[in-house]
Amino acid sequence: MRKHRRLRPSLAALVVLAAVAGGATACGGKDDGKSQGRPSPKATPIDQKSPEKPDGDQDPARYAPEVKRYAKEAGVSAQLVMAILYNEAYKPHDPEFEKSWQRMKPDSAFGVANMHRAAYDETKRGRPFANRSWFDLPDDPALAIRAESWHLRDLAVQLPGSWPGSYTKEELMALGYNAGAGNMAAFARGVKPGSQAGSYLANLRGNWSKAAAALRSSG
Repeated sequence: MRKHRRLRPSLAALVVLAAVAGGATACGGKDDGKSQGRPSPKATPIDQKSPEKPDGDQDPARYAPEVKRYAKEAGVSAQLVMAILYNEAYKPHDPEFEKSWQRMKPDSAFGVANMHRAAYDETKRGRPFANRSWFDLPDDPALAIRAESWHLRDLAVQLPGSWPGSYTKEELMALGYNAGAGNMAAFARGVKPGSQAGSYLANLRGNWSKAAAALRSSG
């Protein structure tokens, strides 16, 4: 009797295309001091199609009134809040795009400030928006900016009284927003940021004057 030869799966059948949003790590990312950034991309199911990126105005400057209001409420720098919005503007912040993307990548971030669910849920405790859901962020930029501002407030109180490096307080807070509070403390102690966190900091510095201009132009 002839033995049936086991068929080997073709290489093409094993190839899975991953849909990855390029850019810096969203709020709540992890940083081990060596390589910071997004988690390893997860495969996109082959029967799903990546959502189309929306057209239209994506300039965070249009949120200047909300930035001023909620930065003041949380007691943080409006320029820092705005600069982080510029850092996070690499991903289109259209509500339907974000919801479609989140269905494919459940661990993705929501809102114009790219906040992960765990960070949002921790931040909202005891705050004026405690009854609001993380799922509201794509449709409510004001809520996203409010949550960003209060999360920055939480990071600020975790900073040491002084640090040996040359980072400003706002730079360390931005690094904490990107890489997490634990890594922010490590950077304050002198640990060198990895490539992703370093890139986030460079972008923040590049967006710093742009953020100030956006706030001035809003009156």
